[in-house]
Amino acid sequence: MILKALPLMIPLQGMLANGAKRRYTYQWATLFVWIYFTEGIVRAWSDLAPLSRSMATIEVVLSVGFFVAAVIYIRNTPSHLARGQP
Repeated sequence: MILKALPLMIPLQGMLANGAKRRYTYQWATLFVWIYFTEGIVRAWSDLAPLSRSMATIEVVLSVGFFVAAVIYIRNTPSHLARGQP
């Protein structure tokens, strides 16, 4: 369980920061989240236990939800912040 949650701590510092670092972190975190999406799809498709399948489905929904929210944030953040200009 720790091995699954530990990689999520990598982008956390950048997401809590202000300014250009925050937008940049969301940009690469959208690529990072597809690892969890893929793992959830594989588990939902191949696991036999109903509880495991439902947890994998929740993982897929959460990863897609994060992706959509991050893309909305990136699109609504001015691009001049990404270059570090005021």
